[in-house]
Amino acid sequence: MASRKLLKKQINEVCGELFADCVALKMCEQCSDEVINQVMAEILQLRLEFVARISHTEKGSVRLFYKKLREEFTAQAEAISRKIIEA
Repeated sequence: MASRKLLKKQINEVCGELFADCVALKMCEQCSDEVINQVMAEILQLRLEFVARISHTEKGSVRLFYKKLREEFTAQAEAISRKIIEA
């Protein structure tokens, strides 16, 4: 199992990349500002939620907790990525 510090760093990197994609789209003016602003807010909320969840690990089933956390983060990050592509 990776350290919590490394996991937080990976989450920050993924969210940073998604946010950078939104900024690039906004600068190209190829889509609505409202849509991009909403997606950017979702990315920030995603980062805050998952970093907070890592900081408060459930006792007992640690391995299962991190497996579930990774699966949920991946699913939500992919959903946001699809929104960026559609915008």
